Amino acid sequence: MATLAQIHDAIPSEGLFADKEWLVSPQPFTLTDHDHEELGKLGHRLNLFNRAANLLYQQSSRGKQPAWIADYLDRGKPPELIELARSLRHELPAIIRPDIILTETGWTIAELDTVPGGIGLTAWLNQTYASAGHHVLGGANGMIDGFRSILPNGGEILVSEESATYRPEMQWLVNQLNAKNDSSSIPMWTVGSAENPSPANAYYRFFELFDLPNLPHIDLTRMATHMTPPPKPFLEEKMWFALFWMRPLREFWRRELSERHFLKLQQVIPYTWIMDPTPLPHFATLPGLDIQNWLELASLSQKQREFVCKISGFSELAWGSRGVHIAQDLPQKEWAAVVDEALASFPHHPYILQRFHKGRQIAHPYFDRDTGEEKIMHGRVRLCPYYFVSQAKAHLGGALATIVPADKKILHGMSDAILCPAAVNAP
Repeated sequence: MATLAQIHDAIPSEGLFADKEWLVSPQPFTLTDHDHEELGKLGHRLNLFNRAANLLYQQSSRGKQPAWIADYLDRGKPPELIELARSLRHELPAIIRPDIILTETGWTIAELDTVPGGIGLTAWLNQTYASAGHHVLGGANGMIDGFRSILPNGGEILVSEESATYRPEMQWLVNQLNAKNDSSSIPMWTVGSAENPSPANAYYRFFELFDLPNLPHIDLTRMATHMTPPPKPFLEEKMWFALFWMRPLREFWRRELSERHFLKLQQVIPYTWIMDPTPLPHFATLPGLDIQNWLELASLSQKQREFVCKISGFSELAWGSRGVHIAQDLPQKEWAAVVDEALASFPHHPYILQRFHKGRQIAHPYFDRDTGEEKIMHGRVRLCPYYFVSQAKAHLGGALATIVPADKKILHGMSDAILCPAAVNAP
């Protein structure tokens, strides 16, 4: 087990998150053998999913698939960004991070993050707990080696002011990359400002595309083919989970994913709807909801509302836990207001509705922040594995476990949450 002193002594002097703190645990979160096996396969399936999503959008934009697909995904984006994204035919995100909720019956993917935070933090956690003898997922250097694989010749990590909280962890990651580069004394990897980028042979984009108006010196036209994740806002929409479940697209997904992977993803992708206020015919209902229009959703009782509502993308409300509404937690009047806002926003910022799957309770040790005493938290887990895509294959570098108190519904990083690496049973 790692001691509190071991962990604190390993924290870099400049920290890992700006003005953020978390609870420290003496041990990682240990996966079951089944979850470990499934995580190993998930990266390949999600890489296939991203590849199919990119193809579906491109075919829709060129008239080879229904136009309504690209119309959904382009809402709210400036025309020049849409044009640039369409010109990048085959580029895909080089890092895939699903947010996985462990439930009583297995697990479910709340969403996919293609511009994820926590890369440097998870790399540091893996190193720190591995040095204490734990068998962390990906090994001590899996995250660092994974990041190197997507920028093998170096490059600049562009961090915006909007994402400045994560700058320290990215700087720590860069320091590790350069320390392991024996071929040159000149740093190959740097952390730069998205507001004032430096000339580089490659870029890692750590800013959201909705923030582009605040980044006047970013020349996407010149930088796009040297940048990962590529500036394709359509790939960063949460509504992809709704498109995955739409009946008219079922054969496309089966063909592009294969029947086996399609069925496996159905087990972990929650049923999702795009909150499109277009009236239905008098004889039709919304699939899986048995209502004819979204206003009926507002009148459901709290017991009937096992849903989460969130903005799909391209908005300052679309990352972190911003803009997320757990329907059962809201009084009827507040829930009705959320539904009204979602429907009114559809022309420019579509919202999605998703089945809410409650995380199962687990018990995990942590050190009391004030006394250093070891205590037990009864909480729920969000697991975030990081897959690095190189040579068209997704490699698992490590996984971050966020354990929050059991009374919290939104499983996200907070000061009273435990952050620790995921581990596997010792061989």
